[in-house]
Amino acid sequence: MCQALHVCISGLVQGVGFRYAMYRHAGSLGLMGWVRNTPDGRVEALVEGEREVLERMLEWCRRGPVLSRVDKVDSTWTQATKSFEGFEITF
Repeated sequence: MCQALHVCISGLVQGVGFRYAMYRHAGSLGLMGWVRNTPDGRVEALVEGEREVLERMLEWCRRGPVLSRVDKVDSTWTQATKSFEGFEITF
């Protein structure tokens, strides 16, 4: 069953390639959605896919790429809209 995961990631997550790394990781998992920086210094994403695969994406978000430092991940599960054709970095 397709679900959606909304995450807001706090820490040293801007200016360290977090969005691009998430874009690549989500693509490798076949997930749909978007990722963006927020004005308050966090990274926000909405990701859709199978629950098991989204759980793996959530675990990745808790670690992040090599140069990042993740302090906190706020996550919310919702029903997928299935309105995405891929995964993209938005601004």
